[in-house]
Amino acid sequence: MKKPTRRHFLLGGAALGGGLVIGYGVLSPTRREMAARAISGDGIQLTNWVRILPDNTVTFFVPHGEMGQGVHTALPMMAADEMEADWELVRMEQAPGLPQFANGPLGKGFLTNGEGVPGFLNGTADFTVNKLSELMNLQITGGSTAVRFTGQFGMRVTGAAAKEMLIRAAAEEWNVRPEECVARLSHVHHEASGRKASFGTLAGAAAGFTPSSTPKLKEKKDYTIVGTPKQRFDIPDKVMGKTEFGIDVKLPGMAYATILQAPVFGGKLVRVHAEEALKMRGVKQVIELEDGVAVIADNTWRAQQALAYIDAGFSDGGNGSVTTESIFSQFDKDLREKDGDADHEAGDGTDALESAARLVEAEYRVPFLAHATMEPMNCTVRFEEGKCEVWLGTQDALGTRAVVADITGLSADDVTVHPLMMGGGFGRRSPSSPNHVIQAVEIAKKAGMPVQLVWSREDDTRHDYYRPAVAAHMKAGFDEEGRLVTWVNRYVRKDEPAEASLIPYGVPNQSIRYVESEVHVPYGPWRSVAHTQHTFFNESFVDELAHAAEKDPFEFRRDLLKDRPRHLAVLELAAEKAGWRAQLPEGHARGIAIQESFQSIVAEVAEVSLGEDGRPRVHHVVAAVDCGEVINPDTARAQVEGGIIYGLTAALYGQISIEDGAVAESNFHDYEMVHMAEAPQIDVHFIESGAALGGLGEPGTPPISAAVSNALFALTGKRVRSLPLKNHDFKSSERLAQAAD
Repeated sequence: MKKPTRRHFLLGGAALGGGLVIGYGVLSPTRREMAARAISGDGIQLTNWVRILPDNTVTFFVPHGEMGQGVHTALPMMAADEMEADWELVRMEQAPGLPQFANGPLGKGFLTNGEGVPGFLNGTADFTVNKLSELMNLQITGGSTAVRFTGQFGMRVTGAAAKEMLIRAAAEEWNVRPEECVARLSHVHHEASGRKASFGTLAGAAAGFTPSSTPKLKEKKDYTIVGTPKQRFDIPDKVMGKTEFGIDVKLPGMAYATILQAPVFGGKLVRVHAEEALKMRGVKQVIELEDGVAVIADNTWRAQQALAYIDAGFSDGGNGSVTTESIFSQFDKDLREKDGDADHEAGDGTDALESAARLVEAEYRVPFLAHATMEPMNCTVRFEEGKCEVWLGTQDALGTRAVVADITGLSADDVTVHPLMMGGGFGRRSPSSPNHVIQAVEIAKKAGMPVQLVWSREDDTRHDYYRPAVAAHMKAGFDEEGRLVTWVNRYVRKDEPAEASLIPYGVPNQSIRYVESEVHVPYGPWRSVAHTQHTFFNESFVDELAHAAEKDPFEFRRDLLKDRPRHLAVLELAAEKAGWRAQLPEGHARGIAIQESFQSIVAEVAEVSLGEDGRPRVHHVVAAVDCGEVINPDTARAQVEGGIIYGLTAALYGQISIEDGAVAESNFHDYEMVHMAEAPQIDVHFIESGAALGGLGEPGTPPISAAVSNALFALTGKRVRSLPLKNHDFKSSERLAQAAD
């Protein structure tokens, strides 16, 4: 292959209508022209691009979806700081789902696990990841990757490269050396002569230069935007009701669809009688699908009401006898009979148990969980002149485009996806969980008109792609001196990310293995994915081991983290801020847990009591977080707080039960959420260690279930080995009875 040049990696730009377009990525001249046309038309572009207009406003095009996590503000902050843009003149637009906008910097982050590559390899790496990202339709928002991957490897580079180009343009105009010029507040200054020029006036000349793929990035001490609280771009329109979500879409001639689906996963539609439904006011059509039947009407309410008059029958796909109990029985059997595959082996592994002076064993399990986004699943589709347009909130517009092209048989060039604001995502709106999209496309195609499919809350609860139910069998061994020397974990099933099951503790002999045990319930990514299950398992078991060793749970962890300074600092800060050794009111207790996920380390201390009804009440949560660096302090704090509430809901109430092969829960009355009155006081403390950037959208979620469960053990003496907590009777515990006496 011909040696790449810098021109391959950072698009030089094109002056269009007085504007400068700059982008980071491998763009051939054809792709450059396509990108320029996209911006000149709709003002949309991808992969860390910048548009500068004559009025001196700077628009950053963000290749991620917004679902409340604040990336539509954090990423422009990173680019604007490197560019020295005036924040008051910064604008943001979401990038479109087109292949020339596949997120190469995101691909680089995935492939290097956030480490990046040496500068001299940037050319080869960028060429490779951009091509791979395009082939893989990579534009996903998830895995807490936006800031740590797209921001670090894309936004900062784009902003810094744009600044260099603008400075060079000013230097040539003034016949001075670029080193004599500085950028500040969307202007380039030549301090010696007092001259200055706005970015807007320099844009045309700057477009003639080839940008650097390795521009000099700022040191943290020189930041002027990053690290300061900035109002999010998305909040004002949300407050004023102007934001358009997927469910708000209205098209000329559009009809509305609701759906009755096979209750058992894998079931098919075997009969349908729709005569009565078709007589109802506003009903236009009844559409049969492979695993459901849809009613199309002139509004969603009428379509929903007509479903009650559909007489439909479904097969069960051979899964009609499956229950939650049978699933966990299968898990336990497989764990007993199979050794599985290795996540991690160290020292003598399982063999070390034979020489242990003391063994501790425990078995844990967690249930399936739904996502329960506030905005139920919806998708609007229009076929016209051999092309398909789709409107929805999605975590990956480009990936959704590929899904639609596949199910329609159309060329991807004939599919347009319009990404809108999401009313919650948590993994549910990723293209790997596409059932609502597939249904909407099939319904619209058969109906011959634009159709908006809206799921009911019952659909949303019973036809999700669930967080997997998991069981784990744990064993540990102590030596004669009471030191923890062996850790063994066998669990069902392998899920991403691979490191979720690993422990940070200094245990010399480890054997962590997984066993596959397939079920008919569909799985999907759920906020913090496998970290939620494994943090509950690992941190609950560590607490059991501390109790077995007759040591304080905090001190026990601290001793095991002596060789992990970042983890130790986070643990100690959480304990300090929570007043770990301080006296609590009678009937209260504390628990602690720690987990590294998505390159961020989070420790949480929960203070709990029991209400008069015996149900746990969480009063206070203290979180200590090392995410390397904080971009927007307000958003960072909000993300940790939101993650804790999401995880607390799962710990207290979350449970999807399988009865006769189908989901038993249906709505918020039996799939409960934490209410505002139940929400604890949450205090968040950050450590800016200078480590590689970590995520924040998900790391706050994993520790809370173990922290609360461990606190309940401290209070009641009852060890929690399964969730949710609502299934446990704490009021009758022996320790509480003794306290009452």
